[in-house]
Amino acid sequence: MLGHTSQILDIVHLPGGRRIVVCSADGSLQLWDLESDAQIGDAWRDEWHKADVKNIALSPSGKTIASGGDGGTVRLWDVKMGKVIARWIGHTENVGSVCWSGDSERVVSGSWDGTARVWDVKTGKTVLEIKNGHQYVWAVAYSPDNTKFATGGENENAVKIWDVKTGELLSTLHQNQSVRSVAWTSDGKKLVSGSLGPIGIFDTVTWGQIVVLKAVQTVLRGHTDSVESVSFSPDGTRIITGSADNTVRLWDAGTGEPVGEPLRGHTSSVWSVSFSPDGIRIVTGSEDRTVRLWDAWTGEPVGEPLWGHTSSVNSVLFSPDGTRIVTGSADNTVRLWHA
Repeated sequence: MLGHTSQILDIVHLPGGRRIVVCSADGSLQLWDLESDAQIGDAWRDEWHKADVKNIALSPSGKTIASGGDGGTVRLWDVKMGKVIARWIGHTENVGSVCWSGDSERVVSGSWDGTARVWDVKTGKTVLEIKNGHQYVWAVAYSPDNTKFATGGENENAVKIWDVKTGELLSTLHQNQSVRSVAWTSDGKKLVSGSLGPIGIFDTVTWGQIVVLKAVQTVLRGHTDSVESVSFSPDGTRIITGSADNTVRLWDAGTGEPVGEPLRGHTSSVWSVSFSPDGIRIVTGSEDRTVRLWDAWTGEPVGEPLWGHTSSVNSVLFSPDGTRIVTGSADNTVRLWHA
């Protein structure tokens, strides 16, 4: 899929699984049909302000996309029209992450200005501004019940949990390095944080740390370099990680113990990992320009590496029905593969 003039940074599937929206450092979003492998319409652009679009999030209703990027503006895009319908100004630095509440009525954004903001979708007003102590806020995520949200960042290397109504700090979950990603399990009982060091799994009732997946100097116990990507299995029992040590690892989410040996095959850093919807296969993308499929139970490769990208593969994702794989690359293209 050609069209962008700079690297692909994020991808979302639209309801029905037949279409995707991708965003790029060239400042545009593009809509693609997975059946025909064709772009639908022209690229979506904000002509008022051209800046990198670094991250996108689809509303639970499937009608609107929120985006963050350079310049500090949060934008809303109407999926049907392919146009910007709102610009929210408040952050003074790049927006590193955006997330919708489950009822589509709020969006939380995290910025390199050290703040998180909660926005009212109808009015476009900031209803909460939190100066959370991070120099940079890299990650934000609503809890499944919409009562809390988590932030992760740098300097105060921690995950912080906030009350969505009052902005009260409910808990601080310390990590020893910058926190780059946070995710709740679908039942809301666990929270996972990904950092430049260990991966933490926390009990959301006690906020105690259940397990730590450490990058230690032995391949029998874990990765030997930073963890770049983390994904839960659909049933929440397993975790897959990709690392700068060129390997992929499976973990037991309950015990934190590795499952089997490292998955070897990539020859450079593994930037993105994802489970298939049925949890049977894993797809990985690497700086070595390849996409690989793995059996999630045996760890064995499925078929040959998929070649086609001419630069680092930064994002991989299964289609909702598990029949296709979408990949985004630093070569400015999106590719579709039969799974």
